Order: sequence, then structure tokens, then C-alpha cells
Amino acid sequence: MQKGVLGQDNAGLFKTGHYREVMYRVCLERREKTWKRPVKTVYMNIPATGRRQQERNAVRTGRTKVGKRMDDLIIDCFAGGGGASVGIEMALGRPVDIAVNHDPEAIRMHKVNHPDTLHLTEDIFKADLKKIVNGRRVALMWASPDCTSHSKAKGGQPRNSGLRILPWAVFKHAREILPEVIVMENVEEIQRWGPLDSNGYPIPERRGEDYQRFIKAMCSLGYRFDSRELVAADYGAPTTRKRWYAIFRRDGKDIRWPSPVRTKDTWEPCGRYIDWTDLGKSIFNRKKPLAEATQRRIANGIRKYILESEPYIVKDKRAAAFIIQYHGETKEGDSRGQLLSEPIKTIDTSNRYGLVTAFVTKYYKTGIGQTVEEPIHTITTSPGHFGLVSAFLIKYYGSGGSCQKIGRPLDTITTKDRFGLVNVAIDIQGEKYAIADIFLRMLKPEELKLMQGFPKDYIIDRDIEGKPYPIKEQVARIGNSVVPIMAEALVRENCGHLKVGERLPNLLIDDSETQLKFA
Repeated sequence: MQKGVLGQDNAGLFKTGHYREVMYRVCLERREKTWKRPVKTVYMNIPATGRRQQERNAVRTGRTKVGKRMDDLIIDCFAGGGGASVGIEMALGRPVDIAVNHDPEAIRMHKVNHPDTLHLTEDIFKADLKKIVNGRRVALMWASPDCTSHSKAKGGQPRNSGLRILPWAVFKHAREILPEVIVMENVEEIQRWGPLDSNGYPIPERRGEDYQRFIKAMCSLGYRFDSRELVAADYGAPTTRKRWYAIFRRDGKDIRWPSPVRTKDTWEPCGRYIDWTDLGKSIFNRKKPLAEATQRRIANGIRKYILESEPYIVKDKRAAAFIIQYHGETKEGDSRGQLLSEPIKTIDTSNRYGLVTAFVTKYYKTGIGQTVEEPIHTITTSPGHFGLVSAFLIKYYGSGGSCQKIGRPLDTITTKDRFGLVNVAIDIQGEKYAIADIFLRMLKPEELKLMQGFPKDYIIDRDIEGKPYPIKEQVARIGNSVVPIMAEALVRENCGHLKVGERLPNLLIDDSETQLKFA
């Protein structure tokens, strides 16, 4: 998109689409110096005026119609931070009309990215969608009920019966407003949804009973039903998040499933979404030493993802990197982590990913070193749980007499000794290297956002009033979100007739120079 400077004749850019920018707010914030420098780029999305505002008012009041679209309402029932909503917008070029969520923090993120949507901050069972819809046709309803009490990630803990009944809210609203198409998303374990015993544990012999009851109830409303388990990486997202998707429709049209666009060999690597200008800092000589468990994770990760695998090379071939996960390992000496040449695994609500970078340089003599122990696995939504480890390497020319061979487990890396490194001869593209330093930092919310498949311009760091959005909440919204690329693919296949154009990205503000630039 063309760049312009505030004050020049760019009025046309502000009149197109349902995204408009109220620049006086930007100027006011600059004058009051509420933005801390240096500020490079800021995304803004301010509510529309004119026709789209009339449509929003029509949705709210139900008293008027503005064009044909008001007979084709779109509702996001468990809107969260807006993963499904932005995916729908990517598919149809229009925002959802109504978004419901009980969490005010989630609505804050949703509203800044979807300012033209009517937001209902209330319990999904109490929301009166029938009154708001007021007899108009609902073309699409998306519903992603809380999955935590169905997920296998819950382990052996008791389940929350209140959360497990949330799909029945979908039935409640479906019965009252009869959307033509309903798309649901949840963990695949929802298909085993059944009664709990008095202690809150699933009753094995009654597994799947409640699921079947729910499907039969939905079909009794005149819906045809189909479901599949889909992996987001197969559709171009840089995450291997696997979810159950269900489609209910009562408009007489066929249920359609999008065709995969990638295979496992061509999955999108998550390493492309790392900010390689920031590798964190060395694990050695820190004021506060790393926890022993973190040291073991790093050690095992270097063994598994650098020494025993084809490493992911960054920084002009000076470093190898991988991700560790701050979850408990399933067995001693194992490493929960992954290569950066793969899509990221399922992101949850706590950031448990660390980026490890091992720096490498040419090595001219036999080194003396120690070794490492254990790494990471899946991305979560709590900040500070995923680490990026960067192992900088040195070119190795020695005989390797004192270097450890890959055939045996590595020793433990100690972060107290700057030179207690893993001097293992590593073959990279036919040349020998050894590790010179190891860097570690947690993955950033912006990186997790992109790995979850959100557009780059999606705003996660502040609300519509410009108030900062805490990192913890940013990560939680990302981890709870629908992968937007999946919502886009499913809606495009089943509701393509609702398309009105292309999604317009949030306006990019460049405040790095004297004159304010936008794109």
C-alpha cells in the first residue's frame, strides 16, 4: 500500500472500506507524548462512521435495515480475542455483526480489531441473541466453547461440569435464531464427552453419551451435520494445532470441507516468524542463574535438536537454534521442544516456549567442555514459558580428542562457568563446528500471534482506548484463539456467497520520524 504523510491529500484512503482512522487521536497522543520512543510502527483501528456505523446501530437496535447485508447476520458466540472473527473477515471481507464473550479482557482485544461489531460482554447462556436478531436471517454463527474440561491436556485432574455443558448454549441459540450455517471448533476429545462421577472424573463406560445427545439435538432442529479433525499446518498455518470442526447447515446446500494446501514435507516452519534481531542473552554469568530444570532442558535440547538432528541455522550461519518448552518431560533425559524448521505445536494460554540459540564460529584447537541436559515442546499461553535457545558455534579444526561423541548422553551445562560448553564436533553443511555460547529468551506475544496464523497487523498490545494490554493477557488470548487460517478456509468453502470484498488491514502508523507516516 502507498505511504503518505499526515497533512497531504490522502483523504481517499480514509473513505474506503469499513476501517477508518481518526487521525486527530494519533496527533493528540503524540502531543501528549503518551507514546514512548523509539516507536517504529503502530497499528490503529478506529470505529467506522457513515454506512457501516448505521449497520452497526441496526444490529444493536433491530429497528432499521441498511441494505441486504442486514438479513445475513454473522455471529461469533465465543469470540475471545478474535481468531475466528478475523478468519471470517479474511474469508468474506466483512466483520462479524455480533460478538459474545463473558471475559472483559477478551472483549478489549476483540473490540480494537473489530470496532464495528456489536460486543456483548456476558454469559453466553444469558445473552439474548433472539431479541437482538429480531427476526432477521442469521447466515452464519461460529461457536468455539471452552475446551479445557474436554482436553487431554487436563490429564488426570477432575473436570469442570459447568464448562463441559457450554455446547448446549450453542443449541439454545440455534433453536431460537436458527442460523443457516453453524461452525463449531473444539478439541478432538469432545467426541468422548460424557457424564462425570461424583468426584468430577469421566465415567469410562459412558464415554461419548453427551456428545451423541448434543448432535442428535442439533439435528432435530433441521440441521445436517458433519465433522472432521483437521491440522492447521495442512492449511498453511505455522502451527500443528489439531482440532475437531463441525458444520451444521439447514439451507439445503452441501457441507463442504476445504482441501489441504500443504503436506507434512511442505509445512510452514515457525522459524520464519522469529525476530532474529533479538536472541536474548547468554545463559552464562547471569546475576540470577537459570533454574536447574531449565539448564537440563537446554542441554537435552542441544543434544536432540542440534547434535542428533539437522539444526536450524540462523545469523549468517553463525548459530543454530531450536525451541524448548517449559512443560514437564515424559521421561528422564527427554527433551520437550522442537526444530524451527517445523510448524509450532499447539499454543496454549501460558507462554511455555523458549528460544535457544547456539552460536558457532571456527574452532582451531581441541576444546575442553562439558555438556547439557534437557529442552522443550509445545507453545503455551503463559508468558515466560517458551524459550528460544541460540547456540553460537565455532568452526572446529581439531582432532576431537576431548570432544564428546553424540553416541552417549550429554552432561549437564552449568551456567556458572562461561566456558563450560558442549565442545562436540558438529557437522554443518560439510564443515565442523563447536558451540561457543548459548543464548536464551522467551518467545514474544507478537511471534506467537504470527505462529497462530493471525495477520501481522492484528492488534494485541493495547485496547481501543490506547490502554496497554498486559503480556499475560496477550498470550492467553492467542492460546485460546481459533487459528484464523482455519476459520477462513471453512467459511470460504461454506459461506462464499456472503463475500463482499477483501479484508482491509489495520492502518499502519510510522512514528519514527518528524512527520507521521501511514500505510
